[in-house]
Amino acid sequence: MLVIDNILTFPMRGLLRVFREIQKAVEQEYESEGEAIRTELRELYMRLETNQITEKEFDEAEKVLLDRLDQIEARDAGADDESDTDG
Repeated sequence: MLVIDNILTFPMRGLLRVFREIQKAVEQEYESEGEAIRTELRELYMRLETNQITEKEFDEAEKVLLDRLDQIEARDAGADDESDTDG
C-alpha cells in the first residue's frame, strides 16, 4: 500500500514543490525591491546634503519612497501572518 500511496500522491507533492519555489522567488523579489528603495533613500539624503535638490523636492521624493517601503513591509507582515496560521 505504501508504494501505491506514493505513486498517487506524487503529482500533488510535485505541485506543492512548484508553489514553494514560486513563493521563494516572490519573497526574494520583495527583499530586493526593499533594498533598492533603501538605496534610493540614501542617495536622496546625499543629494540633499550636497544641495543638489531643495528641501521641498527632498520631502516629496522621500514621501513616495517611504510609502513604497511601507507597502512592502506591510506585505511582508501579511505574509508572515499567513505562514504562522498555515503552520
